[in-house]
Amino acid sequence: MDFPDGGREPTHQTQVRLQLRSRQADISLPDKTGPILVNTNLRRYALSTLVNTLLQSEKPIPLEFLINGTFLRTSLEEYLTANGISAENTLTVEYVRAIVPPLYLASFEHDAWVSSVDVLSSTSGAGNWMENAGFAPGHERILSGSFDGSLRVWNMSSEVLATSNSRTTPAIRSVKFYSPTQIVSSGDDCAITLWKYLEDQGTLSASLVPKLSLLGHSKSVECVAVHQRSNRILSASADGSVGLWSTKQSEGPSVPAAHLSSLAGNKRRRVSDHDSTPQRGPLSAKKAHSDCVSAAIFAPSDSTVGYSSSWDHTLKTWDLTTSTVVDTRTTSASIFSLNALPSLSLLAAGSSDKYIALIDPRTSATTITAMTLRGHTNSVVSLAPDPDSSYGLVSGSHDGTCRVWDIRSASSEKDGRVGKSIYTISRESVKGEERSRVGGEGIKVFDVKWDSKIGIVSASEDRRVQINQGKGMLNNDTPKAQVLQ
Repeated sequence: MDFPDGGREPTHQTQVRLQLRSRQADISLPDKTGPILVNTNLRRYALSTLVNTLLQSEKPIPLEFLINGTFLRTSLEEYLTANGISAENTLTVEYVRAIVPPLYLASFEHDAWVSSVDVLSSTSGAGNWMENAGFAPGHERILSGSFDGSLRVWNMSSEVLATSNSRTTPAIRSVKFYSPTQIVSSGDDCAITLWKYLEDQGTLSASLVPKLSLLGHSKSVECVAVHQRSNRILSASADGSVGLWSTKQSEGPSVPAAHLSSLAGNKRRRVSDHDSTPQRGPLSAKKAHSDCVSAAIFAPSDSTVGYSSSWDHTLKTWDLTTSTVVDTRTTSASIFSLNALPSLSLLAAGSSDKYIALIDPRTSATTITAMTLRGHTNSVVSLAPDPDSSYGLVSGSHDGTCRVWDIRSASSEKDGRVGKSIYTISRESVKGEERSRVGGEGIKVFDVKWDSKIGIVSASEDRRVQINQGKGMLNNDTPKAQVLQ
Protein backbone atom coordinates (compact mmCIF):
# COMPACT_ATOMS: atom_id res chain seq x y z
CA MET A 1 0.00 0.00 0.00
CA ASP A 2 1.35 3.40 -0.98
CA PHE A 3 0.70 6.55 1.12
CA PRO A 4 2.37 9.50 -0.66
CA ASP A 5 2.86 12.84 1.15
CA GLY A 6 0.05 14.54 -0.79
CA GLY A 7 -0.29 15.16 -4.52
CA ARG A 8 1.04 12.96 -7.30
CA GLU A 9 4.10 10.95 -6.41
CA PRO A 10 7.24 11.91 -8.35
CA THR A 11 8.49 9.01 -10.41
CA HIS A 12 12.03 9.36 -8.93
CA GLN A 13 10.92 9.29 -5.28
CA THR A 14 12.59 6.64 -3.15
CA GLN A 15 10.38 4.51 -0.92
CA VAL A 16 10.96 2.55 2.27
CA ARG A 17 8.96 0.00 4.27
CA LEU A 18 7.91 0.99 7.79
CA GLN A 19 6.78 -1.36 10.53
CA LEU A 20 4.68 0.95 12.74
CA ARG A 21 4.37 0.06 16.40
CA SER A 22 3.16 1.75 19.61
CA ARG A 23 3.46 0.73 23.27
CA GLN A 24 0.38 2.83 24.11
CA ALA A 25 -2.51 0.37 23.83
CA ASP A 26 -5.22 2.92 23.04
CA ILE A 27 -3.44 4.12 19.88
CA SER A 28 -1.75 0.92 18.73
CA LEU A 29 -2.49 -0.62 15.34
CA PRO A 30 -3.77 -4.21 15.08
CA ASP A 31 -1.02 -6.80 15.45
CA LYS A 32 -1.69 -8.08 11.96
CA THR A 33 -0.77 -4.73 10.39
CA GLY A 34 2.28 -5.39 8.25
CA PRO A 35 5.00 -3.15 6.82
CA ILE A 36 3.75 -0.12 4.90
CA LEU A 37 5.55 1.33 1.87
CA VAL A 38 5.95 5.12 2.06
CA ASN A 39 7.92 7.83 0.32
CA THR A 40 11.17 8.76 2.04
CA ASN A 41 10.37 12.50 1.82
CA LEU A 42 7.78 12.11 4.59
CA ARG A 43 8.35 13.99 7.84
CA ARG A 44 6.70 13.84 11.26
CA TYR A 45 3.48 15.65 10.30
CA ALA A 46 2.83 13.46 7.27
CA LEU A 47 3.58 10.29 9.26
CA SER A 48 1.20 11.48 11.96
CA THR A 49 -1.51 11.98 9.34
CA LEU A 50 -0.83 8.52 7.95
CA VAL A 51 -1.17 6.79 11.35
CA ASN A 52 -4.32 8.73 12.20
CA THR A 53 -5.79 7.56 8.91
CA LEU A 54 -4.95 3.95 9.73
CA LEU A 55 -6.42 4.36 13.22
CA GLN A 56 -9.53 6.00 11.73
CA SER A 57 -9.28 8.66 14.45
CA GLU A 58 -12.31 10.92 14.76
CA LYS A 59 -10.06 13.69 16.06
CA PRO A 60 -6.41 13.85 14.90
CA ILE A 61 -3.89 12.77 17.54
CA PRO A 62 -0.52 14.60 17.30
CA LEU A 63 2.21 11.97 17.25
CA GLU A 64 5.99 11.72 17.55
CA PHE A 65 8.10 8.99 15.94
CA LEU A 66 11.14 7.15 17.29
CA ILE A 67 13.62 5.12 15.26
CA ASN A 68 16.22 3.21 17.27
CA GLY A 69 15.37 5.26 20.35
CA THR A 70 15.78 8.65 18.65
CA PHE A 71 13.01 11.08 17.71
CA LEU A 72 12.64 11.71 14.00
CA ARG A 73 13.40 15.41 13.38
CA THR A 74 14.10 15.22 9.64
CA SER A 75 12.61 13.49 6.63
CA LEU A 76 12.95 9.71 6.44
CA GLU A 77 15.40 10.16 3.57
CA GLU A 78 17.64 12.45 5.62
CA TYR A 79 17.52 10.01 8.52
CA LEU A 80 18.49 7.07 6.31
CA THR A 81 21.39 9.00 4.78
CA ALA A 82 22.70 10.30 8.12
CA ASN A 83 22.66 6.82 9.66
CA GLY A 84 23.92 4.90 6.64
CA ILE A 85 20.75 2.80 6.33
CA SER A 86 19.57 1.43 3.00
CA ALA A 87 16.02 2.17 1.88
CA GLU A 88 15.75 -1.51 1.09
CA ASN A 89 15.63 -2.28 4.81
CA THR A 90 12.38 -2.38 6.76
CA LEU A 91 12.43 0.32 9.49
CA THR A 92 10.72 -0.36 12.81
CA VAL A 93 9.17 2.96 13.84
CA GLU A 94 7.60 3.53 17.23
CA TYR A 95 5.00 6.26 17.59
CA VAL A 96 3.87 8.01 20.77
CA ARG A 97 1.63 10.92 21.62
CA ALA A 98 3.29 14.27 21.02
CA ILE A 99 4.57 16.08 24.09
CA VAL A 100 2.62 18.86 25.79
CA PRO A 101 4.28 22.34 25.83
CA PRO A 102 5.28 23.87 29.18
CA LEU A 103 2.55 26.52 29.30
CA TYR A 104 2.94 29.41 31.72
CA LEU A 105 0.81 29.06 34.87
CA ALA A 106 1.78 31.68 37.45
CA SER A 107 4.47 33.90 39.01
CA PHE A 108 5.14 34.74 42.67
CA GLU A 109 6.95 38.03 43.26
CA HIS A 110 9.84 38.53 45.70
CA ASP A 111 11.48 41.71 46.97
CA ALA A 112 14.89 40.76 45.57
CA TRP A 113 16.55 38.30 43.21
CA VAL A 114 15.36 34.75 43.88
CA SER A 115 18.35 32.43 44.19
CA SER A 116 16.81 29.02 44.93
CA VAL A 117 13.49 27.15 44.98
CA ASP A 118 12.10 23.84 46.18
CA VAL A 119 8.67 22.21 46.28
CA LEU A 120 6.60 20.15 48.69
CA SER A 121 3.99 17.84 47.24
CA SER A 122 2.81 14.25 47.50
CA THR A 123 5.34 13.36 44.78
CA SER A 124 8.34 15.38 45.99
CA GLY A 125 11.17 13.84 47.98
CA ALA A 126 10.20 15.61 51.20
CA GLY A 127 6.50 14.87 50.76
CA ASN A 128 6.60 11.14 50.18
CA TRP A 129 9.79 9.79 51.74
CA MET A 130 7.96 8.19 54.69
CA GLU A 131 4.43 7.35 55.74
CA ASN A 132 2.62 9.85 57.94
CA ALA A 133 5.31 12.48 57.29
CA GLY A 134 2.76 15.23 57.81
CA PHE A 135 2.03 16.21 54.22
CA ALA A 136 -1.62 16.66 53.34
CA PRO A 137 -2.46 16.18 49.63
CA GLY A 138 -3.84 19.36 48.14
CA HIS A 139 -1.58 21.48 50.36
CA GLU A 140 1.33 21.85 47.96
CA ARG A 141 3.96 24.40 48.96
CA ILE A 142 6.79 26.29 47.24
CA LEU A 143 9.91 27.35 49.12
CA SER A 144 12.10 30.20 47.88
CA GLY A 145 15.36 31.73 49.02
CA SER A 146 16.49 35.21 48.09
CA PHE A 147 19.62 37.31 47.77
CA ASP A 148 18.15 39.56 50.49
CA GLY A 149 18.63 36.65 52.91
CA SER A 150 14.98 35.73 53.32
CA LEU A 151 13.12 32.44 53.06
CA ARG A 152 9.52 32.36 51.95
CA VAL A 153 6.96 29.57 51.91
CA TRP A 154 4.06 29.99 49.48
CA ASN A 155 0.81 28.18 48.83
CA MET A 156 -0.39 27.61 45.28
CA SER A 157 -2.54 30.76 45.42
CA SER A 158 0.66 32.86 45.61
CA GLU A 159 0.04 33.69 49.27
CA VAL A 160 3.08 33.92 51.53
CA LEU A 161 2.56 31.68 54.57
CA ALA A 162 5.89 32.34 56.28
CA THR A 163 8.91 34.60 55.90
CA SER A 164 12.20 34.40 57.78
CA ASN A 165 13.88 37.45 59.28
CA SER A 166 16.31 38.77 56.65
CA ARG A 167 17.49 42.03 58.22
CA THR A 168 20.90 40.70 59.26
CA THR A 169 21.19 37.61 57.06
CA PRO A 170 23.50 37.44 54.00
CA ALA A 171 22.30 36.05 50.69
CA ILE A 172 20.77 32.58 50.60
CA ARG A 173 22.19 30.26 47.93
CA SER A 174 20.29 27.00 48.37
CA VAL A 175 17.02 25.83 49.95
CA LYS A 176 15.47 22.39 50.43
CA PHE A 177 12.37 20.95 52.07
CA TYR A 178 13.77 18.28 54.37
CA SER A 179 10.26 17.20 55.43
CA PRO A 180 6.82 18.86 55.62
CA THR A 181 7.92 20.42 58.93
CA GLN A 182 11.64 21.04 58.36
CA ILE A 183 13.60 23.20 55.90
CA VAL A 184 17.31 23.41 55.12
CA SER A 185 19.03 26.55 53.81
CA SER A 186 22.59 27.69 53.15
CA GLY A 187 24.31 30.78 51.87
CA ASP A 188 26.86 33.52 52.27
CA ASP A 189 26.89 33.24 56.08
CA CYS A 190 29.08 30.11 55.63
CA ALA A 191 26.42 28.11 57.51
CA ILE A 192 23.73 25.51 56.92
CA THR A 193 20.54 26.13 58.88
CA LEU A 194 17.88 23.58 59.74
CA TRP A 195 14.52 25.34 60.28
CA LYS A 196 11.36 24.22 62.03
CA TYR A 197 8.33 25.00 59.87
CA LEU A 198 4.86 24.94 61.42
CA GLU A 199 1.55 25.98 59.86
CA ASP A 200 -1.45 27.33 61.73
CA GLN A 201 -4.22 25.11 60.39
CA GLY A 202 -6.87 27.75 60.99
CA THR A 203 -5.18 30.68 59.23
CA LEU A 204 -3.03 31.50 56.24
CA SER A 205 0.08 31.79 58.39
CA ALA A 206 3.04 29.71 59.48
CA SER A 207 6.29 30.10 61.39
CA LEU A 208 9.94 29.57 60.50
CA VAL A 209 12.24 29.09 63.49
CA PRO A 210 15.96 28.17 63.24
CA LYS A 211 16.45 24.81 64.92
CA LEU A 212 20.10 23.92 64.29
CA SER A 213 23.12 25.73 62.80
CA LEU A 214 25.78 23.63 61.09
CA LEU A 215 29.16 25.38 60.98
CA GLY A 216 32.45 24.36 59.43
CA HIS A 217 32.80 25.95 56.00
CA SER A 218 34.94 29.08 55.67
CA LYS A 219 33.19 30.49 52.59
CA SER A 220 29.66 30.55 51.21
CA VAL A 221 27.76 27.25 51.06
CA GLU A 222 26.63 27.13 47.44
CA CYS A 223 24.47 24.02 47.50
CA VAL A 224 22.95 21.48 49.89
CA ALA A 225 21.48 18.04 49.25
CA VAL A 226 19.40 16.10 51.76
CA HIS A 227 18.92 12.39 52.44
CA GLN A 228 16.11 11.95 54.93
CA ARG A 229 16.43 8.24 55.66
CA SER A 230 20.03 8.59 56.84
CA ASN A 231 19.51 12.02 58.48
CA ARG A 232 22.30 13.44 56.35
CA ILE A 233 23.04 16.68 54.52
CA LEU A 234 25.73 17.05 51.87
CA SER A 235 27.12 20.53 51.20
CA ALA A 236 29.21 22.21 48.51
CA SER A 237 31.21 25.29 49.45
CA ALA A 238 33.16 28.04 47.74
CA ASP A 239 36.07 27.09 50.02
CA GLY A 240 36.65 24.00 47.81
CA SER A 241 35.34 21.49 50.33
CA VAL A 242 32.45 19.03 50.55
CA GLY A 243 30.78 18.60 53.94
CA LEU A 244 28.71 15.79 55.41
CA TRP A 245 26.38 16.67 58.31
CA SER A 246 23.78 15.11 60.58
CA THR A 247 20.38 16.70 61.05
CA LYS A 248 20.27 15.21 64.55
CA GLN A 249 21.80 17.48 67.15
CA SER A 250 22.83 14.50 69.25
CA GLU A 251 24.88 13.01 66.40
CA GLY A 252 26.79 16.11 65.35
CA PRO A 253 30.17 16.98 66.89
CA SER A 254 30.86 20.35 68.47
CA VAL A 255 31.98 23.13 66.18
CA PRO A 256 35.80 23.11 66.20
CA ALA A 257 37.13 25.98 68.26
CA ALA A 258 39.72 26.67 65.59
CA HIS A 259 36.94 27.21 63.08
CA LEU A 260 35.08 29.71 65.26
CA SER A 261 38.26 31.64 66.00
CA SER A 262 39.11 31.76 62.30
CA LEU A 263 35.85 33.51 61.52
CA ALA A 264 37.20 36.88 62.52
CA GLY A 265 35.87 40.29 61.65
CA ASN A 266 33.17 40.32 59.00
CA LYS A 267 32.98 36.53 58.74
CA ARG A 268 32.49 36.19 62.49
CA ARG A 269 29.68 38.73 62.41
CA ARG A 270 28.06 36.75 59.63
CA VAL A 271 27.56 33.74 61.88
CA SER A 272 26.67 35.74 64.99
CA ASP A 273 22.97 35.40 64.14
CA HIS A 274 23.38 31.67 64.76
CA ASP A 275 24.79 32.09 68.28
CA SER A 276 21.38 31.70 69.91
CA THR A 277 20.67 28.51 67.93
CA PRO A 278 22.30 25.16 68.81
CA GLN A 279 25.45 24.68 66.74
CA ARG A 280 27.12 21.56 65.47
CA GLY A 281 30.13 20.80 63.31
CA PRO A 282 30.48 18.49 60.31
CA LEU A 283 30.76 14.73 60.44
CA SER A 284 33.42 15.35 57.81
CA ALA A 285 34.55 18.28 55.68
CA LYS A 286 37.23 17.57 53.10
CA LYS A 287 38.79 19.96 50.62
CA ALA A 288 39.15 18.04 47.39
CA HIS A 289 38.63 20.77 44.81
CA SER A 290 40.96 23.64 43.94
CA ASP A 291 38.10 26.08 43.30
CA CYS A 292 34.47 26.68 44.28
CA VAL A 293 32.38 23.51 44.63
CA SER A 294 29.19 24.23 42.69
CA ALA A 295 27.14 21.19 43.68
CA ALA A 296 27.14 18.05 45.80
CA ILE A 297 24.53 15.29 45.54
CA PHE A 298 23.87 11.84 46.97
CA ALA A 299 23.87 8.90 44.58
CA PRO A 300 20.19 8.09 43.91
CA SER A 301 20.44 4.45 45.00
CA ASP A 302 23.16 4.61 47.66
CA SER A 303 23.42 7.28 50.35
CA THR A 304 27.01 6.23 51.11
CA VAL A 305 28.09 7.52 47.69
CA GLY A 306 28.18 11.17 46.70
CA TYR A 307 29.19 13.30 43.74
CA SER A 308 30.62 16.81 43.67
CA SER A 309 31.30 19.25 40.83
CA SER A 310 33.47 22.32 40.74
CA TRP A 311 34.63 25.37 38.87
CA ASP A 312 37.97 23.53 38.65
CA HIS A 313 36.50 21.45 35.77
CA THR A 314 36.26 18.22 37.80
CA LEU A 315 33.51 15.85 38.87
CA LYS A 316 34.41 13.64 41.84
CA THR A 317 32.86 10.48 43.26
CA TRP A 318 32.96 10.15 47.06
CA ASP A 319 32.84 7.24 49.46
CA LEU A 320 30.96 9.07 52.19
CA THR A 321 31.60 6.42 54.83
CA THR A 322 35.33 7.16 54.69
CA SER A 323 35.12 10.70 53.25
CA THR A 324 37.50 9.81 50.44
CA VAL A 325 37.44 10.59 46.73
CA VAL A 326 37.37 7.36 44.74
CA ASP A 327 37.15 8.76 41.21
CA THR A 328 37.81 12.04 39.41
CA ARG A 329 36.60 13.03 35.94
CA THR A 330 38.01 16.14 34.28
CA THR A 331 35.90 18.09 31.79
CA SER A 332 36.76 20.92 29.41
CA ALA A 333 34.93 23.67 31.35
CA SER A 334 33.88 24.78 34.81
CA ILE A 335 30.89 22.79 36.07
CA PHE A 336 28.16 24.99 37.56
CA SER A 337 25.37 22.44 38.18
CA LEU A 338 24.90 18.72 38.72
CA ASN A 339 22.01 16.28 38.87
CA ALA A 340 21.34 12.59 38.34
CA LEU A 341 19.36 10.60 35.76
CA PRO A 342 19.08 7.47 37.90
CA SER A 343 17.44 5.03 35.50
CA LEU A 344 20.15 5.72 32.90
CA SER A 345 23.07 5.64 35.40
CA LEU A 346 24.14 9.09 34.15
CA LEU A 347 24.97 12.44 35.72
CA ALA A 348 24.02 15.69 34.00
CA ALA A 349 26.59 18.47 34.43
CA GLY A 350 25.88 22.05 33.35
CA SER A 351 28.90 24.09 32.39
CA SER A 352 30.31 27.56 31.83
CA ASP A 353 30.64 26.59 28.15
CA LYS A 354 26.81 26.74 27.78
CA TYR A 355 26.28 23.00 27.31
CA ILE A 356 25.18 20.04 29.44
CA ALA A 357 27.38 16.96 29.51
CA LEU A 358 25.83 13.58 30.30
CA ILE A 359 28.52 11.71 32.19
CA ASP A 360 28.70 8.04 33.16
CA PRO A 361 30.36 8.07 36.61
CA ARG A 362 30.94 4.32 36.75
CA THR A 363 34.60 3.31 36.74
CA SER A 364 33.88 0.97 33.82
CA ALA A 365 32.87 3.90 31.58
CA THR A 366 35.11 4.16 28.52
CA THR A 367 34.40 7.84 27.81
CA ILE A 368 33.80 10.84 30.06
CA THR A 369 30.86 12.30 28.11
CA ALA A 370 28.13 10.02 26.75
CA MET A 371 26.16 12.87 25.18
CA THR A 372 26.20 16.66 24.99
CA LEU A 373 23.06 18.83 25.14
CA ARG A 374 23.45 22.15 23.32
CA GLY A 375 21.23 25.20 22.93
CA HIS A 376 21.82 27.60 25.82
CA THR A 377 23.71 30.83 25.11
CA ASN A 378 25.14 31.32 28.61
CA SER A 379 26.22 29.24 31.62
CA VAL A 380 23.96 26.37 32.72
CA VAL A 381 23.57 26.82 36.49
CA SER A 382 20.71 24.49 37.46
CA LEU A 383 19.34 21.09 36.42
CA ALA A 384 16.36 18.95 37.42
CA PRO A 385 15.12 15.60 36.06
CA ASP A 386 11.60 14.98 34.77
CA PRO A 387 9.80 13.14 37.60
CA ASP A 388 7.60 11.26 35.14
CA SER A 389 10.13 10.20 32.51
CA SER A 390 13.54 8.57 32.52
CA TYR A 391 14.68 10.72 29.59
CA GLY A 392 13.57 14.24 30.50
CA LEU A 393 15.59 17.08 31.97
CA VAL A 394 15.07 20.80 32.54
CA SER A 395 17.93 23.28 32.76
CA GLY A 396 18.17 26.86 33.98
CA SER A 397 20.69 29.26 32.53
CA HIS A 398 22.08 32.76 32.86
CA ASP A 399 20.78 33.32 29.33
CA GLY A 400 17.39 33.96 30.95
CA THR A 401 15.68 30.74 29.89
CA CYS A 402 14.90 27.23 31.03
CA ARG A 403 15.13 24.50 28.42
CA VAL A 404 13.38 21.15 28.39
CA TRP A 405 15.32 18.22 26.96
CA ASP A 406 14.43 14.71 25.87
CA ILE A 407 17.73 12.91 25.51
CA ARG A 408 16.19 10.65 22.88
CA SER A 409 15.97 13.75 20.66
CA ALA A 410 19.57 13.58 19.53
CA SER A 411 21.77 13.05 16.52
CA SER A 412 25.25 11.70 15.82
CA GLU A 413 27.80 14.38 14.98
CA LYS A 414 31.55 14.30 14.46
CA ASP A 415 32.20 14.98 18.14
CA GLY A 416 29.65 12.45 19.43
CA ARG A 417 25.96 12.32 20.31
CA VAL A 418 24.38 15.78 20.50
CA GLY A 419 20.93 16.56 21.87
CA LYS A 420 18.81 19.63 21.27
CA SER A 421 16.13 21.09 23.52
CA ILE A 422 12.50 20.42 22.68
CA TYR A 423 11.13 23.54 24.41
CA THR A 424 12.48 26.87 25.64
CA ILE A 425 10.79 28.54 28.61
CA SER A 426 11.22 32.32 28.67
CA ARG A 427 10.56 34.62 31.59
CA GLU A 428 7.03 35.99 31.56
CA SER A 429 8.40 39.19 33.12
CA VAL A 430 10.02 39.97 29.74
CA LYS A 431 7.12 40.64 27.42
CA GLY A 432 6.53 40.99 23.69
CA GLU A 433 8.96 43.21 21.82
CA GLU A 434 11.25 43.45 24.82
CA ARG A 435 11.64 39.67 24.88
CA SER A 436 12.53 39.54 21.19
CA ARG A 437 14.97 42.40 21.70
CA VAL A 438 16.91 41.00 24.64
CA GLY A 439 16.25 37.30 24.08
CA GLY A 440 16.16 36.81 27.81
CA GLU A 441 19.83 37.81 28.17
CA GLY A 442 20.51 39.53 31.47
CA ILE A 443 17.43 38.10 33.22
CA LYS A 444 19.42 35.26 34.73
CA VAL A 445 17.71 32.07 35.87
CA PHE A 446 19.37 30.82 39.07
CA ASP A 447 17.46 27.64 39.93
CA VAL A 448 14.83 25.25 38.59
CA LYS A 449 12.85 22.29 39.98
CA TRP A 450 10.48 19.86 38.22
CA ASP A 451 7.65 18.35 40.26
CA SER A 452 5.00 15.95 39.01
CA LYS A 453 2.18 17.79 40.80
CA ILE A 454 3.26 21.43 40.67
CA GLY A 455 5.19 21.66 37.39
CA ILE A 456 8.44 23.39 36.42
CA VAL A 457 9.34 26.00 39.04
CA SER A 458 12.16 28.46 38.36
CA ALA A 459 13.88 31.29 40.24
CA SER A 460 15.36 34.32 38.56
CA GLU A 461 16.96 37.72 38.63
CA ASP A 462 13.54 39.16 37.75
CA ARG A 463 12.59 38.65 41.45
CA ARG A 464 9.96 36.07 40.56
CA VAL A 465 9.25 32.43 41.13
CA GLN A 466 7.72 31.26 37.84
CA ILE A 467 5.63 28.11 37.37
CA ASN A 468 5.15 26.36 34.03
CA GLN A 469 3.20 23.24 33.20
CA GLY A 470 5.31 20.11 33.49
CA LYS A 471 2.95 17.15 33.31
CA GLY A 472 2.81 14.88 30.27
CA MET A 473 5.61 16.57 28.37
CA LEU A 474 7.56 13.42 27.61
CA ASN A 475 6.71 9.81 26.94
CA ASN A 476 8.47 7.13 28.94
CA ASP A 477 8.21 4.07 26.75
CA THR A 478 11.59 3.63 25.07
CA PRO A 479 13.93 0.94 26.42
CA LYS A 480 16.88 2.72 27.96
CA ALA A 481 19.39 0.51 26.19
CA GLN A 482 18.50 2.23 22.90
CA VAL A 483 18.87 5.82 24.06
CA LEU A 484 22.63 6.34 23.69
CA GLN A 485 23.36 3.94 20.85
